[in-house]
Amino acid sequence: MGIDGRDIFLISPELSMLGLAVLVVGIDFVVKRKGFVLLIGLLGLLVPLVAGINVWGEVHASGPETAFNGALIVDKFALYFKFLIMGILGLLFISAWGYADRFRPYQAEFHGLMLFSSTGLMLLPAAGDLITLYVSIELASLPVIALVAFTKLRGKSTEAGVKYFVLSAVSSAVLLYGFAFLYGATGTLRLVSDDPLDPAIGHILAVSTSTAAFGGTGVLVGAVLATVGFGFKLSMVPFQMWTPDVYEGAPTPVAAFLAVASKAAAFGIVLRLFYVALEPASSDWSFMFAGLAAVSMTVGNVVAIAQSNLKRLLGYSTIAQAGYLLIGVAAVADRSREVADGVLGIESVLFYLGGYAAMNLAAFLTVIAITERTGDETISGLAGMSKRSPLLAAIFSLSLISLMGIPPTVGFMGKLFIFNAAINADLVWLVVIGVVNSVVSAYYYMNIIRNMYINSAADSSPISVPMPSWGGLMVASGAVVVLGLWPGGLLELARTAALSLL
Repeated sequence: MGIDGRDIFLISPELSMLGLAVLVVGIDFVVKRKGFVLLIGLLGLLVPLVAGINVWGEVHASGPETAFNGALIVDKFALYFKFLIMGILGLLFISAWGYADRFRPYQAEFHGLMLFSSTGLMLLPAAGDLITLYVSIELASLPVIALVAFTKLRGKSTEAGVKYFVLSAVSSAVLLYGFAFLYGATGTLRLVSDDPLDPAIGHILAVSTSTAAFGGTGVLVGAVLATVGFGFKLSMVPFQMWTPDVYEGAPTPVAAFLAVASKAAAFGIVLRLFYVALEPASSDWSFMFAGLAAVSMTVGNVVAIAQSNLKRLLGYSTIAQAGYLLIGVAAVADRSREVADGVLGIESVLFYLGGYAAMNLAAFLTVIAITERTGDETISGLAGMSKRSPLLAAIFSLSLISLMGIPPTVGFMGKLFIFNAAINADLVWLVVIGVVNSVVSAYYYMNIIRNMYINSAADSSPISVPMPSWGGLMVASGAVVVLGLWPGGLLELARTAALSLL
């Protein structure tokens, strides 16, 4: 079967994003006004957005489809992540408008690399086989390596780029080795397949008579190595060592991109691989992820207490947040239950990822706005911020309160749904650990708020923020409140996407 127009239509969001990346980089050669080039990059995101909406309507009518002979899966689960990544990228482009001035004359290359990486992230949750999965990861990772080391204002940027490059290469090698074991044990690369002559991994495991863990030693080794490889992308303990160093050294918009967009896409393919391809062994990997969730939450929160740098603290915060999300991954109910219970864990993860994007972006965008004016990335540098910029202090406090999980924010609703899914999956002990860790996290989050509202600063001059940055901050902080008070809309989208995995 060859490639036809239908295949092109189904991946039109990714093709539009790729074309936009090429356009932004190419037009920079003929247009001298850099602001015009960046405006094209921002407005151009409407093209993949419209393409995604069109595909969503088609999928709603005809059900999930595959493109390029099964290499890509086009369903509402994949589209959910595409919309999420496009929204994240749009907010970063708006809020980093002034920040990109420090990259003169390479702003177009900076935005182009983010667009190239986003193309890979959009393909990742739609991967239909292990080869496509691996290629998508590399397409997403290679541009980020350059982005991390993009600025030469500080030596830490180059150091962070080298660290990310080395550890990314090692994790990719481990991941590929795990895929080799999965292929050797099952004889197929397919995650999803309707072809009886080329069955999917899940079908092979379902008909296997082996009583060993994961259906056999080969699958066990492959699943563990794949978890190690994905653990790097997820900032999951014990594979989180790169996170605080890279976040501190990278340009702040790139750190935000890694913390939100990259993590969301990685969780998407983890759900696709384990919930679909390795579903027959769910009782085995569910326990594995439960243990990793407990360790990640605890290490991230405890180590964050000792941090004095804002970006390093947010790095450890993302490690802890990965632990909360892993609770939902572990809380995969038995398929013998009703459909509503069968997707409860996945639904809660998708909702939390949407809320996590809003509250984490609000935090990072505030850090961009403040540090761009003060040049100080320490927590003590926030002293007196409530007087220098009351609105920035309020938005930052709101994002931190949401990360703690305090109502009426989306962070509270997200944790509520994830903990509920875990209780339904008989993981009460994991919920207890999650609640305790939420209390621990309140210590270092409240310390930041205390610095802004109680401590006084030597410099009391007001902080001005460009209008585009205010737009991004308002959207992100507004989503934190709106999704906390009225979570129904996002929850329904998450449920629709989760059901499409079945």
